[in-house]
Amino acid sequence: MASSHSSSPVPQSNSSDAFFKKEMDATKRFRPVQSLPDVCPKEPTGDPSNLCDSPSLVVDQHRWTIYHSKVNLPAALNDPRLAKRESDFFTKTWGVDFVDTEVTPSFYLPQITKEHFALYQQEITPREKVHERFKNICTPKDTFDRTLLHTHDKSRTDLEQVPKIFMKPDFALEDSLTFNAVLPWSHFSTAGGKGNRDAASSKLLQEKLSHYLDIVEVNIAHQISLRSEAFFHAMTSQHELQDYLRKTSQAVKLLREKISKIDKVMCEGSLRVLRLSLTRNNCIKAYNKLKLMATVHQTQPTVQLLLSTSEFVGALDLIATTQEVLQQELQGIHSFRHLGSQLCELEKLIDKMMIAEFSTYARNDLNRPLEDDCQILEEERLVSLVFGLLKQRKLNFYEIYGDEMIITAKNIIKQRVVNTVLQMKEIDTEVVVKLADQMRMMNFPQWFDLLKNIFSKFTIFLKRIKATLSNIRSVVFLVLDKNQKTRDLEDTLQKNSAKDSTVDTEVAYLTHEGMFISDAFSEGDLPPVAADTTSQRNTSPNSEPCSSDSVSEPECTTDSSSSKEQTSSSVTPGGVEMMIGDDMKLTDLELVRLANNIQELLYNASDICHDRSVKFLMARAKDGFLEKLNSNEFVALSRLMEGFILDTEQICGRRSMSLRGALQSQANRFVNRFHEERKTKLSLLLDNERWKQAEVPAEFQDLVDSVSDGRISLPEKKPAATEDRKPAEFLIVEGQKYATVGTVLLLIRIILEYCQCVDNIPSITTDMLTRLSDLLKYFNSRSCQLVLGAGALQVVGLKTITTKNLALSSRCLQLIVHYIPIIRAHFEARLQPKQFSMLRHFDHITKDYHDHIAEISAKLVAIMDSLFDKLLSKYEVKAPVPSACFRNICKQMAKMHEAIYDLLPEEQTQMLFLRINASYKLHLKRQLAHLNVVNDGGPLNGLVTSDVAFYTGNLQALKGLNNLDLNMAEIWEQKR
Repeated sequence: MASSHSSSPVPQSNSSDAFFKKEMDATKRFRPVQSLPDVCPKEPTGDPSNLCDSPSLVVDQHRWTIYHSKVNLPAALNDPRLAKRESDFFTKTWGVDFVDTEVTPSFYLPQITKEHFALYQQEITPREKVHERFKNICTPKDTFDRTLLHTHDKSRTDLEQVPKIFMKPDFALEDSLTFNAVLPWSHFSTAGGKGNRDAASSKLLQEKLSHYLDIVEVNIAHQISLRSEAFFHAMTSQHELQDYLRKTSQAVKLLREKISKIDKVMCEGSLRVLRLSLTRNNCIKAYNKLKLMATVHQTQPTVQLLLSTSEFVGALDLIATTQEVLQQELQGIHSFRHLGSQLCELEKLIDKMMIAEFSTYARNDLNRPLEDDCQILEEERLVSLVFGLLKQRKLNFYEIYGDEMIITAKNIIKQRVVNTVLQMKEIDTEVVVKLADQMRMMNFPQWFDLLKNIFSKFTIFLKRIKATLSNIRSVVFLVLDKNQKTRDLEDTLQKNSAKDSTVDTEVAYLTHEGMFISDAFSEGDLPPVAADTTSQRNTSPNSEPCSSDSVSEPECTTDSSSSKEQTSSSVTPGGVEMMIGDDMKLTDLELVRLANNIQELLYNASDICHDRSVKFLMARAKDGFLEKLNSNEFVALSRLMEGFILDTEQICGRRSMSLRGALQSQANRFVNRFHEERKTKLSLLLDNERWKQAEVPAEFQDLVDSVSDGRISLPEKKPAATEDRKPAEFLIVEGQKYATVGTVLLLIRIILEYCQCVDNIPSITTDMLTRLSDLLKYFNSRSCQLVLGAGALQVVGLKTITTKNLALSSRCLQLIVHYIPIIRAHFEARLQPKQFSMLRHFDHITKDYHDHIAEISAKLVAIMDSLFDKLLSKYEVKAPVPSACFRNICKQMAKMHEAIYDLLPEEQTQMLFLRINASYKLHLKRQLAHLNVVNDGGPLNGLVTSDVAFYTGNLQALKGLNNLDLNMAEIWEQKR
């Protein structure tokens, strides 16, 4: 309103060229004056036609109306403090400081700043520039009256007669230049007798200025006539405003009278009833507060009573409930100012008591006599302790159990050793004090029985641990399942809002009747959904029924603890759920991590047993005891350890590698000793071998016969049966006769021992394969040195290496080659697929053996080749027939046949003599060419033919060579 005096009903323009239209009628611009409405629309006091537009205090009481205005207009216009009346219409009755006084901004109107018009300015500025440009280019449209335009043009023409200097804003006659321009003094000079003319000029100038003045006055009068209506309108508006204010004052007075009557009739009685009801509710709240304080006062004695019976969960629930009541219902009570800190200290004490109790339980559970019984010790006590520890977020309690496991595992071994030593009279415990030294004095059977006893106790030990940890994990999973059900129930309750309203009514009724909500729940008065809803409502500090609920829980804790004792005797899901409170603020991630840690603890228990067993094993192996075991003893030890490893894997569900690694380490040492012993034995046998055919004892024939269908197994010794059986000349293998030496018979037994050891100890398969490959390579290389390399001449003292030695060596190699595929299949069945690449060793060995056999055959051919070269080089074609050369050759061929026929198969003998015959034909052909003997039917040809016929007849007369195709025609040069 303060700025209304600056507004004008007449449009104004900054341009001097602007045209003005006549203002509209004032009655069309202002709305008619209306009287103020009455407070009650049913009893109107104003104009009935305006009733629909009037605001109502009853209908519009919650939204802003004109009655919320903070400015009293009549008081503002009639300020009694005004000392001086201003002449201005708008400010004369407003007061001295009215314009400068700050007006409190309205809460219902937004604060308008220049930023609100920024977008509008950005949009309108380009349009304004375009409009201004077009306005300068285009002539204005003829929208005004012709007469007004003509008048305007005329006045404009008259104003153009006035010099521009009069129109300047800085026009001032004090300026000499301006003064000289307006009054040119050159026209007033009196010199030269021109006085009359100067007087006429000054008069003309005066008339001219007067004309300019008239033009300006006429234009000013015209402008005043155009704005006359605005002045009359202002005066009319003042009278209308006064009439409107008078009617408004009357309507306000009438409204106040009606409001006063309504207040007396309708409000005072109702408000008094509400006031009394509020007072009654406050008294009930005060009474409930006192009851609650009395119950809270009994918290500490009740907690002490629960702790005396080891009811940790009940004590913690009572403390948590009391803390919640102190923070929500009894906050600020001076008498309970120290109770919160006392309860916190008591809660810390309970934490220590639970940890000590769990440690005692773990010690008692693990140190029980290790019998076959694997029942859980005091299952209900364990469940109660676990729930209490979970409630207090002591999630590392399983570490206590793990520490006790380590101590108990040590004690198990120590106690077993002590008990065993006490039963042995040959060990003097007073002389040998240390348990390790006492254990080393045991022989293998005693120590083996001790180890078996330890493994059996460890197995029972792990079964007990698994049962206890499984029970703990089941409790953790129950809490996890409870959390999931709680979330599902919350989702269901959110969807069933209609049922919640019914439950609220029942809870309010119980509270009004003075019953404790928890008592009502225990009696089954409310449905399950209502109970859960109430428990959720109690978590809100602003909920009214919370006071009665909070009071009831401490009072009922003692009774509930006794019920827990009854239900926890057999830990069923229903009984356990009674211990799971809604205040276990454990996330699913924490519970899952705890369950995984408990499962990991079971794995650690297996590792602990394995580690202690390894230490026990290494203590006995310190003096090389395990390396001195024979094959049967080590196999028994390996099977015992493998059985224990499999038992622990079955119990704990994971493989522990420490004991397996120790077994593998001992197995490697065993393999090394096993291999070195047999390699040394083979070396001694080879060094003493004279390479003569040996008789085959019956036990070796039984050994070979046991290898059937690719399966290798050592037969049991039968000393009574073998005494009646005589040694055989040949070794029969799958229907074939093999003439062998004694070394090869023992080598076959050694090979079968390698294979049998692999069956007994599968973990050493790869090592045994490598060692066996090395043994076979060693036999091949060493036999080659002794026979082909003639090493036996110096080692054994043989005079020469005969063809029989060579043939016997070849046949022995063929016997080993026969068993290599069987050995390969035996190892292949026991190797992992990724280890099949190791089987290539057998392929290399087979190739080496075949090469060795081929070299022996070549050596036999070479012996006869040198003989042919020596004899045939002296051959002369002359009588008598047969010649001495051919007689000698046939004699040597018969000796060769006699030496090898019983050793080599018939096929190999025939192939060997074919090669020898080819060598013979080559040397004979060369000698005949040297003697110029040709196949011409002459006397020389006849002599040679007779000698050759003698050679052919003698050779084919040998056993097994009668069908040999000698093809002697190749000795003659072919005619070209």
